[in-house]
Amino acid sequence: MGEAIYNLISYMPDASGFDLPYSEIRDLQLQALNERLEERIDKIKLVKLRADEAEISRINRLEDIVPLLLPHTAYKSYPESFLIEKRWDRLTKWLGTVSTHPIDNVDLDGVTDIDDWIQRLANAGHFVSCSSGTTGKSAMLNASQADIDFAAQDGVAAVQWGSDIRVGDKRAMVGYGATAYTPRNQAMGKALMEAFADTSIQRADYKVPPITIGSITKMIELRKSIADGTAKPAEIAEYEAETKTRQEAFDRAIIIAAEDMIAKRDHRLYISGMWATLHHIASAVRERGYSGKDFHPENCIYLGGGLKRAQLPADFKEFTFETFNLQPRFIFQMYGMQELGTSMVRCQQGLRYHIPPWLVCLPLNKNGDALVDGVGEGEVEGRAAFFDLAMDGRWGGVISGDHIHVDYSPCACGNKSPSIRDDIVRYADLEGDDKIGCAGTVDAYVRGLS
Repeated sequence: MGEAIYNLISYMPDASGFDLPYSEIRDLQLQALNERLEERIDKIKLVKLRADEAEISRINRLEDIVPLLLPHTAYKSYPESFLIEKRWDRLTKWLGTVSTHPIDNVDLDGVTDIDDWIQRLANAGHFVSCSSGTTGKSAMLNASQADIDFAAQDGVAAVQWGSDIRVGDKRAMVGYGATAYTPRNQAMGKALMEAFADTSIQRADYKVPPITIGSITKMIELRKSIADGTAKPAEIAEYEAETKTRQEAFDRAIIIAAEDMIAKRDHRLYISGMWATLHHIASAVRERGYSGKDFHPENCIYLGGGLKRAQLPADFKEFTFETFNLQPRFIFQMYGMQELGTSMVRCQQGLRYHIPPWLVCLPLNKNGDALVDGVGEGEVEGRAAFFDLAMDGRWGGVISGDHIHVDYSPCACGNKSPSIRDDIVRYADLEGDDKIGCAGTVDAYVRGLS
């Protein structure tokens, strides 16, 4: 790890650094980006190809890193045939094109399905997390043990910076969220439990099978075959039965969660989940005659992720907060994405997501091929792109599908770090489609290498 990278990441353990203005860290970030390029250009094949094509061997200004940012779709660029035909050797080779460390140490003998493949990778020190979206292929994101450890530590530090929740609070952990069962999610959940939970209070059993990568992939394959007319009647029946079973399990989990919260209402609760699920739980609590007056005044909530296109009432936030007697200082919200290992924490006064020093924000034009004008001064808007200097197992630069407003002026909370307005929206939702300029070229590169 280079000196500049080390200096920036050193702010993480106590979540300091948010009081540093962009002008004071810009040069250090440039040095760190150059260090990362020097360290990784010969290790990550896709980055090497992109750098050679753009004739970039050194990062002297922010514009130099833009051609080396990878669209988020790069982690979905594997041919579907590798999964359908169970070509685990080919899928492993593909993963190697977007990974930092060699993955030729994985035992593939007798692999039966994708969950088995992911476990074999983990056995060899490669921890693959996949996105949980079910409208297309899952992104496969390789991480090292260092990445897993960092995400867990950063998660605890972020909660304490962005709220009055504190290590040792001894809270009852409640809430239900149907998230993918990934190494990163598992590690963060364990760290948060150890930091904030009263382990003597048993968590509810929601009786819902974990959403594994294999189950996601199987669902995607079935939907695809149904859409193109190749699905067999037995496969359609299986798909419909599994969908019904999972929905019934989810509906039961909502009731279990609501009754669990009511039973533990005298405890300080640590509530977690996605907005749509939490709103359903809050509605179930209200239907049973309980509301904010019945719950502890120091309950807290951990919120991550957007609505995921869920249709909720206009007052869904207020309704949920009021139901569980949640006060602003105990509401933790963050902005992040699976492609990054770092969280951006929403402050209490300015209600903006603050960007830590080791995460370089790179607002781009809609096409994703150039920085917008005015970066570093006042507020600018554009496509969200970032370079996570803490990333070890893969390249830290990613172009997202999000539209953001990032402000380089001091926030109302008093901190001077760049911060993102709480009105993030996906380009796909704004315009019904989303095309990143370099996505096709990157996909072609990766397919050629694998």
